[in-house]
Amino acid sequence: MNFTKMHGAGNDFILIETSDENRDWSRIAMAMCNRHFGVGGDGLLVLSPSDKADLRMREFNSDGSEAEACGNGLRCVVKYAAQNGLISAGTRQILVETTAGIRQAKLYRARIQVSMGEPRFGVKDIPVMIEPSRGEAVDITPILDYPLTIDGKELLLNFVSMGNPHAVCFWQHPVADFPLSQLGPEVERHRIFPNRVNFEVAKVISRQRIEARVWERGVGETLACGSGACAVTVAAQLHGYIGNRVDIKLPGGILSVEWDGVGEVLLSGQTEVVFTGEWSGEV
Repeated sequence: MNFTKMHGAGNDFILIETSDENRDWSRIAMAMCNRHFGVGGDGLLVLSPSDKADLRMREFNSDGSEAEACGNGLRCVVKYAAQNGLISAGTRQILVETTAGIRQAKLYRARIQVSMGEPRFGVKDIPVMIEPSRGEAVDITPILDYPLTIDGKELLLNFVSMGNPHAVCFWQHPVADFPLSQLGPEVERHRIFPNRVNFEVAKVISRQRIEARVWERGVGETLACGSGACAVTVAAQLHGYIGNRVDIKLPGGILSVEWDGVGEVLLSGQTEVVFTGEWSGEV
């Protein structure tokens, strides 16, 4: 089985082009993403034909769970499609079917910009099992600075759905000092998140720049996370920390995010092919 290893800002994926929907992709993802006995990666991207868009993408985390949304994975898929003739030469805009819906992508010379859809804030959208404050519209009102105590430490969480669940915590100190490996898994699997959650810790550097780290649901800490960068941007703008565009500095690189406060969130950045190969392990 042929594969291509790619990354977006260090968020690395194994991409397989196939029309076979019957394989156990969860099991294959766990085997191939293993960094000691497999190829190694944060996730497996399964690229297949679509009757609704130009392409279809599914993303499986390294623990075998399937993610609803994956911004860096989406950008990798679009670059692969352009480089391997899956879209017409010169095409600058394509549609990709994902579990979270149809996503639009634009190709530029040095970067790929993808639409991540409109953020949602309802307790059912996240989902999160909490009681809203009196007078709140539970389906539309953002839940900001919700206090959650983990290991004796109070975290103020901001909930955003980018098609997948996110909890963003703004931190006044360098994010490198945050005990993410200790608190990340506790937040991810906290009882208020029935589907688990992606957890971001972020520090606002200026109105144009934020530094962040991400604990990804089903993976652990990753060098970057596209949907996480989008969630951080949305939460920061709701607080009034930034304007409509910001650079998110992650350990693996910088992702640029745009949001006008009402429409879809746009994510852009570079993607790279690392190597190609043939998998002869379990299929």
